[in-house]
Amino acid sequence: MIAAVVAGFVLIAGFAVDARSTIAAYLVAWIAWGAIPIGALILFMTSYLVRRRWTWVLHPVFVAATGLLPIVALTFVPVLLFMKDIYPAIADGASLPPFKAHWFTPWFFVLRTVLYFAAWIGLAEWLRRSWCNDEAMVRAASTGAIVGVLLISFAGIDWMESLEPGFHSSIYGLIYLSFTLVTGTAFAIAAGLLSPRPIGPSRGYSGLLLAVLLLWCYLHAMQYIVIWSGNILKEVTWYLARSEHGWQFALAVLSLGQFVFPFCAMLSSKVRSDPHWLLALCVLTLGMRGLESAILILPAVHGLSPAVTAVMLIAGGIFLGLVLLLAFEAAVARAPEENGPIASIWPRTRGEREARSAGQER
Repeated sequence: MIAAVVAGFVLIAGFAVDARSTIAAYLVAWIAWGAIPIGALILFMTSYLVRRRWTWVLHPVFVAATGLLPIVALTFVPVLLFMKDIYPAIADGASLPPFKAHWFTPWFFVLRTVLYFAAWIGLAEWLRRSWCNDEAMVRAASTGAIVGVLLISFAGIDWMESLEPGFHSSIYGLIYLSFTLVTGTAFAIAAGLLSPRPIGPSRGYSGLLLAVLLLWCYLHAMQYIVIWSGNILKEVTWYLARSEHGWQFALAVLSLGQFVFPFCAMLSSKVRSDPHWLLALCVLTLGMRGLESAILILPAVHGLSPAVTAVMLIAGGIFLGLVLLLAFEAAVARAPEENGPIASIWPRTRGEREARSAGQER
């Protein structure tokens, strides 16, 4: 708590000294940390549709993680207050085409942000209330999978792609969706591994983490291939800006740390079955989210002070990380020890589950 307060005062001082650099760094930290409850919401809905052991054992983690959405919404307020410092389309919409000029008016930008969080918080509450009711779980998860995913895609375009109003990628919303999904998956698995309650064999969770990493890599590769083949100046410059001033090394680290190393490591059966290895890969994945967030955001914002940005990145990361961690621990502490036996939810498949669990234990 003391460290969070100190980091908060550092951020306040940063806004007084250099608001532009501070809000850019704060947005990087917020995107990285805020993706945890948003991605956990996607996984929460998936667990209701794919009925397996993880639906039950990770349910307290999903409830606590999605319960952070109101806090994440509140911590986005500084971005809304200083949005004209980093979003050119909002600061000066006169030079944009008519549709973009109306789309990026300040009041409409704020209204869409409020709508996103209101919908996600409502979906999370709906999912929590549907627990132990088979039909209600399917109904909530099916609706949320459509509405929630669409809103996450739009949010990625609003919060990140609009930093460069001249750039357009039809797949950018899906890239932000994969960003949140990877973050939420890594956090949920890590929280489950660190909890005193056993969550089952690590092999299945390793496969889940590998699947979302492959999706993340595929979407980034598709955007690059499409832009490279089209060779459109306004789109190519997005990659050129991230291929100089040291960002090329950050891209190399991201590629190695987020895809090459985890992919090669999880080819080993020993690594996939070892919970310590799985926990280390989850921590690495969460760390890579901060780097990817910086790559996506900072090159798009011009006129930043490197020193102020670096200090505010650390302060913003510490402040948001500790606030969310404390809130998550409080939510887990308030959660009941057991939400009911799993047999009471899906009695028809009880025998099949017991047989599968016995086989996994052997």
